[in-house]
Amino acid sequence: MFTATKELILPTTVTGSFPRPRWYDVSMNGRPLDACMLDVRFREKFQDALAVVVSDQERAGLDIVGHGDFHLDEDLAGRCWLTYPLQRWKGFEGDYQQQEDDTAPWRHYAPGTLLNEIYSGWRWPHVVDKIEHRPLGYPKIWRMAQAKTRKPLKFGTCCSAASALFLDLYTDKYKDRRQLIWDMAEAMNKELLALRAAGCRCIQTEEPSFHFMANSYGKDHDDVKFMIEAFNREMQGLDDVEIWIHTCWGNPNMQRIREDTSYANSIEIYLERCRGDVWTLEMKDRNQQDLELFEPFKHDLKKKIAIGVVSHRTLQADRPEEVAAEIRKALKVIPPERLIASSDCGFGRQGANREIAFYKASSIAQGANIVRRELGLQETLVPAADPALQVDTIPGRDAASTGGSHD
Repeated sequence: MFTATKELILPTTVTGSFPRPRWYDVSMNGRPLDACMLDVRFREKFQDALAVVVSDQERAGLDIVGHGDFHLDEDLAGRCWLTYPLQRWKGFEGDYQQQEDDTAPWRHYAPGTLLNEIYSGWRWPHVVDKIEHRPLGYPKIWRMAQAKTRKPLKFGTCCSAASALFLDLYTDKYKDRRQLIWDMAEAMNKELLALRAAGCRCIQTEEPSFHFMANSYGKDHDDVKFMIEAFNREMQGLDDVEIWIHTCWGNPNMQRIREDTSYANSIEIYLERCRGDVWTLEMKDRNQQDLELFEPFKHDLKKKIAIGVVSHRTLQADRPEEVAAEIRKALKVIPPERLIASSDCGFGRQGANREIAFYKASSIAQGANIVRRELGLQETLVPAADPALQVDTIPGRDAASTGGSHD
């Protein structure tokens, strides 16, 4: 069900997290959103921050905007992206360091590396009881953000299975991890259904991790098959919602967490076996590796494909011409009506600063306009590129190109 992108060709967006304004210095620290909103300082700062991040994306010229993940705490390398549900659902307790035997094989990093600091520094709750859903506040966050724009707003959240990969069992309520994963999928599904009931029609679920698992165990491994079933359970009942499935190769503090980044073992999973409408891929940081995999699907793509045309890992603000070149490459194997231009991942996991993130976002919109002109398609307004709307203008420069006055 295409809702946000139904009438758009070559639409633009960014993946999810966005850098905070410096004055937005409040966190929820595991508290329910409703309780936080009783604090008048939190209430004002949170709503103002949502207005700012939506405004930044509109000024950048993006067609589909997001809430910047501003409900998440600003913690080490974006840990809260994974733990936000765990801090609120019934069945979890405490924050503990993982034991070596409990960590996945792709999370072993040498001392003296940033990833070692991140993964040894992160703490996780123990599973101490049967998991039960408690409200996460997604409907309220969506209402506050969508009220600030008339553009489609894409609401993103971590796939529950990604969080489950970090958890250890300390209860006899679960005999194995599969039942835990299934209960977490059902809990998240309740929240997503509440989000849908509030009116949200574009939901992005992030990192179901099939690409990691398929590369480690094979695409037809029993664990991979089960995880697909759990993912589809999580998406159940969202038939009139445009579902985006975001995938990348890691983004704690902008870091790629493994080097085997081929989608060859998972392309059929994401295109054919997962509920969803849009599949997003990390591409720019990987030099468009795997783009050729779409050639056999070129004339029969059921999902739309959102490719990263700017990297969240570099601090160079891409030029629109560079973005246009990335889009042209993708158009060789993906039809324009099935292509979306995005960022590889979010900019806000203790990563890029706000100014760089903004100009990367605007370059996505400007680059897409270059290609739209070449294809004879309607362009999107990009206020950031309007000569008359620049913060500073140069005395003596042609007034017609700057809008008149200088200061």
